[in-house]
This record gives sequence, C-alpha cells and structure tokens, in this order.
Amino acid sequence: MDMKEISYHQSWKLVVFCIISTFFNHAFSGSCVLNFTYPYQPTGVCIGGQKKFTIWDGIETTICCQNVLDTITKALAFRAHNAANGTIFMEENLWRDCTGPFASQNTVSADACGFGDLTFNQSIGCSSFSLADIQRELSYKEALESCSNFNTSFVDECKKCAGSLLRARDRLLEQFAPNVQDDHQRRMCGIAIVVSVAAAKYNDRNLIDDFYRCLPIFDDFDSVVKALFAIVIALVTVTLVLLLVKYMTKRKPLNTVVQSNNESAGCSSLYRLSKTEVENAINYRNEKKVLSRGSAGCSSLYRFSKTEIENAINHGNERKVLGKGSAGQVYKGVLPSGQEVAIKQIHNSTKFDTFTREVDGLLRVRHPNLVCLFGCCIEGSKHYLVYEYCSAGNLAQNLLRKDNVLTWERRVKIMRGCALGLRYLHHYIDGCIVHRDIKLTNILLTENLEPKLSDFGLAKMLGMEESKVFTDVRGTIGYMDPEYMTNAKLTCASDIYSFGIVILQLLSGQKAKDASLGRRPLSDFEDPRLNGNVNKADFESILEIAVLCVARSSKGRPTMDVVFDELDKAWKNTAAEMGNNMEMDSSVASMSASLEVVSV
Repeated sequence: MDMKEISYHQSWKLVVFCIISTFFNHAFSGSCVLNFTYPYQPTGVCIGGQKKFTIWDGIETTICCQNVLDTITKALAFRAHNAANGTIFMEENLWRDCTGPFASQNTVSADACGFGDLTFNQSIGCSSFSLADIQRELSYKEALESCSNFNTSFVDECKKCAGSLLRARDRLLEQFAPNVQDDHQRRMCGIAIVVSVAAAKYNDRNLIDDFYRCLPIFDDFDSVVKALFAIVIALVTVTLVLLLVKYMTKRKPLNTVVQSNNESAGCSSLYRLSKTEVENAINYRNEKKVLSRGSAGCSSLYRFSKTEIENAINHGNERKVLGKGSAGQVYKGVLPSGQEVAIKQIHNSTKFDTFTREVDGLLRVRHPNLVCLFGCCIEGSKHYLVYEYCSAGNLAQNLLRKDNVLTWERRVKIMRGCALGLRYLHHYIDGCIVHRDIKLTNILLTENLEPKLSDFGLAKMLGMEESKVFTDVRGTIGYMDPEYMTNAKLTCASDIYSFGIVILQLLSGQKAKDASLGRRPLSDFEDPRLNGNVNKADFESILEIAVLCVARSSKGRPTMDVVFDELDKAWKNTAAEMGNNMEMDSSVASMSASLEVVSV
C-alpha cells in the first residue's frame, strides 16, 4: 500500500471518528457544551407507571432515570477534568441547553428526571464549588484513595468507597453550607464529590466503570435502613402480642376446647384471638406493615397482559423466533413505544419452577453485564418474561459465524465483561448466586458487542454461611462441572468451570476444546482465523487461567476475583496497545499528508 492509499484510508477513519464524536456531543437536543464521551445508555425499565426511586443516598428520581445521573456526572467530570479551575456545575443558561431529551431515548431527559436544577449558584455552598476547591479538602483526598482500587475484592472496596463518599459529602455540608441543610444542597454536595472523584480518574476508563458500578450500593444502604426499621417494628409487634397474651391469660380462662391425646396440638393450648383482634393488631396506628412475603413472583414488575404480549410479538405481522430452549421459545417483540424487547414463553407447565426462579433471581440482581428483566405475564397456563433486547444475538452465533470474525480485542473485552457479571453474582450481598448454566448461547451481545449473562432459570443462591449445597444436577453437558455431576455438590466453583470452557472456546474459536495444556503447543489453542493478530503474552496468561478454571477438582480452581484480575490486566494491555496503534495511525496520516504537500 503506497502513502496515498494510507492517507485515503486514514482520512476515512478520521471522518468516521468525527461522526461518532459529533453524535456523542449532541446526545441532548440544543447546543449543549458538555462532551458526552460516555454516552447515555437507554434502559428498558421505562414501562408503565414510574414510581419514585431513591438513588445515591437520598436523591429522588424514577426507576426509568437510573442511568441519567451517571451520564450527567460523567460529562461534568470530563468538563472539570479539562478545566480544573472551572466550576463543577454550569450556569443556568448553559445548563438549560443540556436538559433536553436524549437522542437514543427521547422520553428521558434531565428535566423529566428531576435534575433540571443542578446549576451553579455563587452564593450557596456546594453549588459554587470548583474542582480545585474540593481537591483541597482532606475528606476528598480520603474518598479518592478509597475509590481508586476495585481489583482486590469489589464488594469490600465498594463499601469503603461508598462510606468515604458519604463522609466527604457530609463534611462539605458542615463546612460550606451549615445554615442551608435542605435536600437540594445535600444532593448538590453529594454530586459534587462524585464528579470530583470521577474527574481525577477520568482517563482510566476501567476504574471509572468500576466506580459507577459501585454507586448503586447507596440504594442498598437505603434498603438496609428500611430492613432494620422493619425488624424493629416486628420486635415491637411481637412484644405487644406477648404482653397481650400474658394479660388476657391472667384476666380470664383460656377459650379452648380440650383435645384428645391422639390429636395434634394445633392452637388448643394458646389464647384464641378473634379475627377482629388480629385485624386491629395488624392495622395498629392505621399502618399495615408487611414484614415478609413468599416468592417474589411478578409483584414488583410491570404486569403485561396476554394481549400486550401478543401484539408485541406480532408487531408488523411478523413473528421472529430468537431461540428455543427446554422451557420454551424466545421471540422478538416491539412495544407500543417502539422499544424492542425479547419475550420468553414458558410453554410447559412443568417448567413453572424455572419461571419463578428466573423472576426471583433477576429481581434481586442488577448489573450492566446481566440481562435486564422488564416485566412478565401470567394468564392461566401462559407465562411470559420480557427482557431487554440484545440485537447482536448470542456469543455462539458471533464466534462461530464464517462471514465475520471476532477480533482479539473484542474477545478480550467480552471475557472481561462476563467475568465482571459473574464476580457480581458470586459476591452478592446475601450470598453467592451460582448461575449453573454459563455457556456461549447464554451470553448475549448488545449492538456494541457488550456481553450480558442471561437465562437465570437454573440459578441457585448459596447463603452467607454455605460454601456448598447438594441439589439436583442440572445444566448443559460439556459446560457442567465434573465434580458437581458426580456428587451433586454445587459450589461457586461450578460457574468457574463453565466459564473456563467459554474462555477456551473464545481463544480457539471452536465449540469444545480439550484443555491438555503442556502436552500440546499453544498454537493449537489459537483461532487460526485471527491470523496471529493476538497479544501473545496476554493470550498465554488467559489460557493458563482458563486451564486452572477447568480443573477436575474445585479445590484447584481460582476464584472469580482472580479470574477477573487476569482478564482485566489483559484488557488494559489490549486497550493501551489499541491506543498506541491509533497514535501511530495518526502519525502515519500526518506524515502522509506532509509528503503529499511536499510532492505538490
């Protein structure tokens, strides 16, 4: 290729880059000056009535707007990072241009989500801060240090980070707005400290991703407070009932019928409360408090009617089947808003346990690398689940197709994303969630080839005190842990084995791969379609961790933390290499342009 051809090629790359940059910079309508390098990611929970939802320890919005504050603060962090002496918040006339609808989801905007008042105010506390102001504070430095490393144990480090952010926010309030203790100023100080930490680490995209994945822990803090309140109420209620029983026992004889010796005890030896007394106790102080309930079912999801499901599946008079499984079929659907979704029909009544397990499993988890459950439908024997639609299909379709080859960079990024999702499941706050069916077809890809783990029909939670549980053996042959298949002992390491198989498949480009490392050359494990375009050192380190993952005994397998760390290192090397290549390409293009000028 001569220099003119290189110049032509690079010019086209520059044009494409400019188009993409322009799109991101115009994510909002109007002439917004913010640079949305991290674009807004649409969410599919914008369905039905939008109840109030508390995020970031006290900031009220709707469940539809969970991603909006992330996008806004990242853009403000980028602005602060590039102009350290500028203010965190923008003046009202500039901010107005940035509060319109997002191009990718026009029903969502900063105004609609309740963030239209995040503006600069010179006379009020945190509203007037610059990045330099906050960086002088000791509490900021402590927060920055606590939020700079998520590679050891994500859950533990996330808790430290969240606690330091809250302390920094409260310290700012005490120092700079002692007389303005209202909810608005409280959230302005909270957002200011988040923006400042993000601005300091803005060039480290992996760290920024982890930092924002950590922020939903504030929602968990709120849930913990509510749970503790519920426990206190329960204890008070039980105490009152016991006192009532004791009082009534002394006041009058038991209203019982003596049973014969061969009858069960039942309630015969207790005071018989009337229905009125029970209702009065439950409705004490006119508040009926539910302390617990059975299976989650669809109580907190949008309930689709069968007609809505049918209309979505038959949109445009075309029924498109995305996949089939033992529990039913998955169809592509389109909602009245135009949003595309995936609809799973559980057609076999014997598979209802799969339905309830999947609903219960996905209700309790939320992570960018896990598929999102939007709603469900239960009408008679018909059961449907409605998920976000991943337009690129599953990993098997993309890895094994002949017309297009997944690049080494894509494969490493997909492996890292899957490891992030699994690490989240294995470190869930209530105990390790074992997916039990990690395989190529259960890893879905978005339009940008971001991976999302799907199909939680076999998921099982191990409690905080459980390292293993004996259960029925279920999964997919070829991916199942041999130890689990032999003795029905399910552990977190069962997912590690399955993921190890997936890694070997991504490296080799084949459905199954014998992991006899040491007896075969490394080249046997390398997909020949990559034509050697891999980072050899990273390839070898990933292969070694994959071989450890598929050890016959669970004792020899690494934890998901260790697996993620190795894949994260490989991705950082890959990203750095890609950046260097882009710089080299840019240099070649510049040199080419100079040569053309000289020749003219």
